[in-house]
Amino acid sequence: MTPQTIVFALVSFFHDLFTAIWMGGLLVTVLAYLPAVKNALGAGPQVKKVMMEFQKRQSVWVYVSMAGLILTGLLMTNRSPQFESLFRFGNPYSVALSIKHILVIAMIGVSLYRVLGRSTMTPEKERLNMKLLLINAALAVLVLLTSGFTAALARPLGV
Repeated sequence: MTPQTIVFALVSFFHDLFTAIWMGGLLVTVLAYLPAVKNALGAGPQVKKVMMEFQKRQSVWVYVSMAGLILTGLLMTNRSPQFESLFRFGNPYSVALSIKHILVIAMIGVSLYRVLGRSTMTPEKERLNMKLLLINAALAVLVLLTSGFTAALARPLGV
């Protein structure tokens, strides 16, 4: 195995790990954790308290993952000979990659907005916060979908 192969494998591993931590954590929160906490504790101040503590702890991992995804993503950009440059739409691979990057930027924006708006939580802000959490979960699914297309388009099948 060449040193280039080992480096690429490690960069890919960390990219996948950061994706699993951020986007997987987001999906598990929306699909399993939040409903379980609401079911166990009922809709009241205890749920808010648990979720605030969970978000505090999870946000550290999310920020590390955001930075790690940006770094490993930049290291992986020239993985395909079809790569033109960031935010180019000249071929199917570049289109899929550009859409993926736009979705990730939107996710980062939503995440930062949710965190920055958390200081004083009115009932309206709580509803908005929940909607933004669901939007980010949907964006995560779309990122994973475009990632699948990017991987499929990186090299023609059968090569």
